[in-house]
Amino acid sequence: QLQLMESGGGLVQPGGSLRLACAASGLSFDDYTIGWFRQAPGKEREGVSCITFNGAHSNYAASARGRFTVSRQKGANMAFLQMNNLKPEDTGVYYCAAKFDDSATYCSLASAGMHDWGQGTLVTVSS
Repeated sequence: QLQLMESGGGLVQPGGSLRLACAASGLSFDDYTIGWFRQAPGKEREGVSCITFNGAHSNYAASARGRFTVSRQKGANMAFLQMNNLKPEDTGVYYCAAKFDDSATYCSLASAGMHDWGQGTLVTVSS
């Protein structure tokens, strides 16, 4: 079974940057679509970004596009979410998730089908 662990969250001022990491263990990450999701206080979980198994396609929520960059390190079982120009509305618990799909040419921001989830890392954007 694939196990995921996020890291890199913390407190940052508006305009600052954080780099979240998602480390996988138990199985190879290489054939999985990876998604990043967040849940703000009192709100439903929402998709932030995703990347296909080969890194050929990535997708972003409108709120993240132009500020966040998703990437993965093949063979190292790692994925990353670089977040720049952070805003208070980016505050929330960030989760990485994965689903096996070694032929995907597109990924969506829907959480449906993501069957492996990490425990989350808290990002707080505040002055």
